[in-house]
Amino acid sequence: MSAFSFPVIKPSEVSMTNKDPVDPVALEQSRAIVNKLKDSTTRSSTLMEIGLQFGDIPSSSTTYIIPKSEQKAAYDSLPPDQRRSLDNIHSRVFSFAQAQRSAITDISVPIPGGHAGHRVTACRVAGCYAPGGRYPLPSSVVMTTATAKAAGCDVVVLASPKPAQITKAAAYVSGADVFIGVGGAQAIAAMAYGVPGEGETPSIPPCDIICGPGNKWVTAAKSLVNGHCGIDMLAGPSEVLVICDGSADVPTVAADLIAQCEHDVVARAILVSDDRATIDKVMEETERQLTLLPEPNRATAITAYNSGFAVECKDLEECVRVSDIIAPEHLEVMCKGEEEIARKCRCYGGLFIGRNAAEVLGDYGAGPNHTLPTGGTGRYTGGLSVFSFLGIRTWIKIDDTKGSKEMVEDTVVMARCEGLEGHARAAEKRL
Repeated sequence: MSAFSFPVIKPSEVSMTNKDPVDPVALEQSRAIVNKLKDSTTRSSTLMEIGLQFGDIPSSSTTYIIPKSEQKAAYDSLPPDQRRSLDNIHSRVFSFAQAQRSAITDISVPIPGGHAGHRVTACRVAGCYAPGGRYPLPSSVVMTTATAKAAGCDVVVLASPKPAQITKAAAYVSGADVFIGVGGAQAIAAMAYGVPGEGETPSIPPCDIICGPGNKWVTAAKSLVNGHCGIDMLAGPSEVLVICDGSADVPTVAADLIAQCEHDVVARAILVSDDRATIDKVMEETERQLTLLPEPNRATAITAYNSGFAVECKDLEECVRVSDIIAPEHLEVMCKGEEEIARKCRCYGGLFIGRNAAEVLGDYGAGPNHTLPTGGTGRYTGGLSVFSFLGIRTWIKIDDTKGSKEMVEDTVVMARCEGLEGHARAAEKRL
């Protein structure tokens, strides 16, 4: 019996995948941690206690704060090629975020008797989370922290458990103002509610928004604090969808499916094509390449691959419709007329056009953010960006009462239509 299972289904069998990303068991476990920290009168000691309990903090440590000096020492200790790559990735991500920031500006437009407009301002304190599980993810440090900095946030708090040297170095390069070495629900609670300083341990300011990928406890905790502060999204398992035809380079398509599968056993790889022969070739090549992947990546990738599927469509137009229904986190388009097909796609997190635009380049800092919507939420939202940290706040100013007379009279009429006499009288004071 084959170790591989990658079914080929019809477009009619594809359904929307809006699954609840919050695990119910993780939710209750996270609730207990969040409440314990929120209700504590000595949050610093409580955070230290929880961090030690879950192994976030070494037992020999006396603080959960990773000071700037330790971050710099980690950066200085890296081999030259790692420092260079980290600097380059930060530069590309920060430059792209700056370009996004400059794309939206303050406006002022005339209205009867005055002007109205909006101001674009950054939130004061941003909380950024970077996972620290099986693999260190310095790229997530850069993606979140550098983007918040480019937005203009006054303070950026970074949280990551058991940070590796490369993670500390990424924090240094990205300019994190406060770095706490804890993870999970306890990190989210600490950033949401803040932690007063205690002894030589500095305070953690309460964050206006918390962003970044994490495990099921991080996601659950973000759902609990949402409303008290903002969050970027509730992310589920990572996913990639590849649209290809008979012209696609089969080994490249296979390699990209595998790259996604090695993220996690619950990651999803989806192949959508108008050519059954290409589907069969990609499946055969993927399974061949999977056997060559080193452990433990191979076991993880095979499990994830077996939860994926292929969709055989009648033409590329149908491929686009299927992709929009699924709304994948990552969408790769490798076919003839790829730019035209890519323009027709509307629902996705990040788009990668052509053979050379590998999804993994997006993972590691081509410029756009890699924190993207999953589980079908790409139908109504995009990924983390500089805009996640910005507020667009409107204003009006009336300095010509004669010019505003008709607008005020319209307000009086409409207020009385709605039965709001107090509103009507307030407007009449301006006549």
